[in-house]
Amino acid sequence: MRQALRHHLFWPVAALVVLVVANTVAKPSFLQVTVTDGHLFGAPVDILRAAAPLLLIALGMTLVIATRGIDLSVGAVVAVSGAVALEYISASPDPGSPVTVLVAVAIALGLSLLLGLWNGFLVTVLGIQPIIATLILMTAGRGVAMLITGGFITTVTSEPYKGLNSGFFLGLPTAIWIAVGLFAVVAVVVRRTALGMLLEATGINPAASRLAGVRSRTLTWTVYAAAGLLAGLAGILVSADTMAADANNAGIFIELDAILAVVIGGTALSGGKFNLSGTFAGVLVIATLERTVTVLGISPHVTPLFMALVVVTVTLLQSPRVRERFAVAALRRRPAGPDGAAADDGGAVEPPSGDGSGAGTEPASDAVAGPEAHEGATLQAPTDEREVTR
Repeated sequence: MRQALRHHLFWPVAALVVLVVANTVAKPSFLQVTVTDGHLFGAPVDILRAAAPLLLIALGMTLVIATRGIDLSVGAVVAVSGAVALEYISASPDPGSPVTVLVAVAIALGLSLLLGLWNGFLVTVLGIQPIIATLILMTAGRGVAMLITGGFITTVTSEPYKGLNSGFFLGLPTAIWIAVGLFAVVAVVVRRTALGMLLEATGINPAASRLAGVRSRTLTWTVYAAAGLLAGLAGILVSADTMAADANNAGIFIELDAILAVVIGGTALSGGKFNLSGTFAGVLVIATLERTVTVLGISPHVTPLFMALVVVTVTLLQSPRVRERFAVAALRRRPAGPDGAAADDGGAVEPPSGDGSGAGTEPASDAVAGPEAHEGATLQAPTDEREVTR
């Protein structure tokens, strides 16, 4: 129990279970999944599909935070990516062509990659603090999206593009396959190669890692580029869901949700060690929490307060000091073993009795007696074999 309480996944999973139970009590059919025309439908599937864009952004955010950075511009990149893709499709003579959709996606992802490289340039080359460097694009990015769309909401009709989010593959929505597939690829790359260790070394101490031969500047630049690319893909999924490019509202505050998901998953904002599995659990907690608000019929006026209370609770339970207190409490409640090592009264363990080797056979008076207690004492020859051995 003590080990479970100290695990970084314990509280996120516990919060997820509590939310699922609350939804099931309020709506018994919450976990019901039906099959229609070979496709899966139900609340769990809807939660996973809605969480796909957030999972992509939280994945990039985890890598950035691992290097002791932060990226506040991912929401603006989402808006720019969707605006570029839909504007290209809208101006195309054949919006329903798969080739048109592929070109639009490529242009949007290429621009998102450039925006990520720009953030990396400001942080690594110019030495600007990450929060300031990305704040620049956070404020300017939506203005760029407004210029692309001309200040209007661009809407298109394109079945191939819509299928990127609402389409199905092997019974599940395409968005789920895209997000989970990329998550698995990144997890394998950073955990089965030396890349993850190098990222953690850069985040723990950039100067020491650089002196040890780690190219910390290149790694930092790379993770910002990856974060921009993943945010651009998330923008494709968001715009494909609504089939509209809204520069003002697309991806609004999604950067805060991504940071919360990373923190809930157990990754510290101070950099260093990171947990991709914890980020995945944090994304599910936030996505399920948004669904819970609807199921429980909570008023939209108090929805932010309700979500804040849940997030703050989970975050506090994830703090190292609270986890350590729970672990200590669990250890004290553990029943005593045969030797009394885990007794509830906290008493000392009794020393073993002597076995003829002399260990533990000294009387208590001798154990505490000082040198003056033996002044004038006469040495006597041992009288048996055991005393000789001693």
